[in-house]
This record gives sequence, C-alpha cells and structure tokens, in this order.
Amino acid sequence: MARLVGVDLPKNKHLDRALTYIYGIGLTSARKILTEADLPFTMNSDDLDGEDVNKLRKIIEEEYVVEGDKRREVSLDIKRLTDLGCYRGRRHRAGLPTRGQRTKTNARTRKGPRRAISKKK
Repeated sequence: MARLVGVDLPKNKHLDRALTYIYGIGLTSARKILTEADLPFTMNSDDLDGEDVNKLRKIIEEEYVVEGDKRREVSLDIKRLTDLGCYRGRRHRAGLPTRGQRTKTNARTRKGPRRAISKKK
C-alpha cells in the first residue's frame, strides 16, 4: 500500500482513481500528475515501487496544494466570505445552499432533517 502526503492509497484501484483519495486532487489533476510521472492510468496502486512513489510525491508536493493546506485554504475562504457579509457568506452562516439552488422543497442535506411544526387550533 503506497502512502502519499499522509494518505494511504486504496489497494487494487487504478492509479488515476486512487490519487483522487487525496484531498485537493481530482480526476483531471490525477491524470496530469500521472502523465508527468510517465505512469499509465490503468496501473494498479499495488504495483507501485519506491521510485514511482517518490516521483509522484515530488510532483504533488511541488505543484499542488493538498490535504491540510488545502482544507485550511478552503476554510479561510469561507471565513472571509462570512466576515464580508456578502450573499454567499450569509448563506454559509445560515447553513443554506450557496449556489442558487431552490430551498422550498429540497436542500435537506444543507438544512438538516425537517422540524415538525405544531398546528394551532
């Protein structure tokens, strides 16, 4: 099992999919990393040797912001929006969707479970 930037890559997965387990690396950037390291996308993560792991680690550390730094960057961006008091910041503060989705009937993931409203007679 290969370990990159503090994340264990899953066993028996293609490398392009396995690299997406690292926070901050999606499928497109994983494929760019693999082409730069001259490794096939379909190579399994089990088949990596020490030299390949070092190549991948070097590329990721030099060119990408991943894991803790990326999480910190995202949380600081959200904090900046809430401090500014802009529309997106207010939506973050209220726990509502920020990208224009409807909230009358959907958005249960952001809003949480329904609260029962007692009926008055």
